[in-house]
Amino acid sequence: MALQLKAFLRHHCRRSSPLLHILGLSSLTFLVIFPLLCHRLLYSYYFFKFLYLKSMSHEALQASLARGQTALHYWQSFNGTPQLLPVEPASPQILVTIVTAARPTDGIQYHYVLQVAELLDHALMECGGCAEVLLCNVEEEPEKNEDVSLLIKRFPVVERFKDLERQASTALNIFEKEKQDYVYCLKQSLEIFNPQNVLLLEDDAAPMQNFFPVVQNLISRSFYSNTLYVKLFHPERLHRYWNPEPYRILEWVGLGMTGASVLCALYKRLIGFSPKMLPFLFLFFMLYTMAAAELFGRHYLLELRRLSPQLYAVSPATECCTPAMLFPHFSARRVMHYLNELTCKPGFAKDIALYDSLQKNQSERAHSVEPNLVWHIGAYSSVRATRSQPRLL
Repeated sequence: MALQLKAFLRHHCRRSSPLLHILGLSSLTFLVIFPLLCHRLLYSYYFFKFLYLKSMSHEALQASLARGQTALHYWQSFNGTPQLLPVEPASPQILVTIVTAARPTDGIQYHYVLQVAELLDHALMECGGCAEVLLCNVEEEPEKNEDVSLLIKRFPVVERFKDLERQASTALNIFEKEKQDYVYCLKQSLEIFNPQNVLLLEDDAAPMQNFFPVVQNLISRSFYSNTLYVKLFHPERLHRYWNPEPYRILEWVGLGMTGASVLCALYKRLIGFSPKMLPFLFLFFMLYTMAAAELFGRHYLLELRRLSPQLYAVSPATECCTPAMLFPHFSARRVMHYLNELTCKPGFAKDIALYDSLQKNQSERAHSVEPNLVWHIGAYSSVRATRSQPRLL
């Protein structure tokens, strides 16, 4: 037995041995390079949470506070007259409706809706006014949502609650109220503007670069004529390959096979190997590529798709969440009908209710876009209690 082990080690531990190369490459990649490269990457498995999460969360809050103050000055100095709702529906190609409510005291100073509106204003100027914008104030006491008074100089506003309606809403749980607010804003969008497409943004969903070019590209794709809705955001921490969604497993395997083909060709050119070693090396390089992609972070690989609107991927809809949703006109009323049939409660918020409706109606199809088209900037929620020191994860 000892002689057999000695012969095995002598054969496989030569400098030219593929086994030694495999062990060396794996050790160098996963034990040296990745820890050094990824320890500050928030969505990597190598992120040193115990060292950096607290400080990075604090820096993110300070950056958001600075952006909020900049947005406040932008809108305070904005010259314009109050915008009125159109008398006749304008039927724009895209209507962006911002669903907004007042934040708790700790969150007021961040002026989330002003940040979102400023970015939208810049995006509209870049695309030559390719969309209309509507503010939907769902605060039970509309005057408490003070930021809206600044935005009316640029965008028209609808308010959900009047005195009688306010009294009726007090008996609702917060999740059902949030759903009803959402349905109300979608309905008002359709009735007032009659748009071809409605894009509902929550007031802490900040549009990212190429926002409107990507949305216009999505609308032009063939899948769009048969979709109930398109989700424009999914939490970055849930972007991983190791996920119950089947399409990601297929994507992961495809990436592994592509990486294996490239690495086998490179290994053949640099070192060489016998033909009988090809299946073993291909399997190793496939698993190596898959492990490297997952541990590094799929989120960061998706960022490469931002190079062009045509590169954004469309996949089956995910369950969470609803900061940014695109509804074709022909399906928006079906969405309202589905949501009105369900009652939301803790553990069954509007995003889960919408996904549940999709599962019950097998003829319907819905989609998600990757990477995200919006950035979720809201550390303080208008619906859920927020910890005193919000964290990025």
